[in-house]
Amino acid sequence: MNFPKQVKTYSLIGAFISSCFIGHSTNALANEVRIYSGRHYNTDRKVFKEFAQKTGIRVRLIEASGISLIERLKREGKKSNADLILLVDAARIHNAAKAGLLQPYKSEKLEKEVPKEYRDSKGRWYALTRRVRVMVINPSKVNKGEIKSYSDLAKPSLRGKVCLRKRNSPYNQSLVADQLVIRGEKATKEWLKGLISNVSEPYFPGDIGLTRAVAQGVCGVGIVNHYYISRMLAGVNGTKDMKLANVVKVITPEPAHVNVSAGGIAKYAKNKKAAIRLLEYLASSEGSRGLAGPTYEHPLKGLNQADQVSRFGGFVPDKVTISELGEYNSKAIKLMTKFGWE
Repeated sequence: MNFPKQVKTYSLIGAFISSCFIGHSTNALANEVRIYSGRHYNTDRKVFKEFAQKTGIRVRLIEASGISLIERLKREGKKSNADLILLVDAARIHNAAKAGLLQPYKSEKLEKEVPKEYRDSKGRWYALTRRVRVMVINPSKVNKGEIKSYSDLAKPSLRGKVCLRKRNSPYNQSLVADQLVIRGEKATKEWLKGLISNVSEPYFPGDIGLTRAVAQGVCGVGIVNHYYISRMLAGVNGTKDMKLANVVKVITPEPAHVNVSAGGIAKYAKNKKAAIRLLEYLASSEGSRGLAGPTYEHPLKGLNQADQVSRFGGFVPDKVTISELGEYNSKAIKLMTKFGWE
């Protein structure tokens, strides 16, 4: 897809950053919004282009890993050119707010569009899309009826059949934080002890690799974000992955752990008004669906209607708020380390 843009690429702390202009050309700085984004989807640019066409506000996009962006914001301080920050995972957006990198802003539009559990009580960030942490099983290795919840993965009958992504995955950290909120520390410790004892394979660097291992029978069951399987089913990574994704069965716990991608106004935003307009647009039904649709995430309200997602059925979110996931992140990491989650 072609966009009117200027592109340059440079490195930051080992990560590649792409910077481009999206929208109508203008010399007015006030008519521009600069995004630091930890989302890595080319389809997001279509949403930014639609915003630019509707408003006449040009969008400048800089992409990198969430950790790199946070470190960059800290280093730049008041000299930062960031107006809007987009990050994935509850802990990352929570930590950015805690570090004073985001400024509070509340509006009727944001409070109407973003459910209470998916926004910061102080107005420093708002969720834009949702991700569900599901389980994938190989039916030739594991009986589907044996697993209904995350707690079932600690059953002794699954010894040697569980595969997990590495401890540094923010998604797994948030899952453990979720369990801490729901079950308490004592029960979560027992769950972690049983879960880790069921792992026989090395820990995986990503959800797609883990799903492949389950499909190939290396593992019986694993935990992944739903949209990774959907991407495989859609053939995004090729026909081989499509075939593997059709081998596994998806189990969505009820209630399910839900994570988000979220956005907030940068503390030193120079174009705050433009950033607010863009954040409100991204959180709107139109904007959230635009972001979530092609990435197979769920929008803030309703479900992704793509066949590769709807085949999993709906989901019932648990009662844990995104803020709570961030607050319990450090304790989750300590417990994961203690019980040998590598």
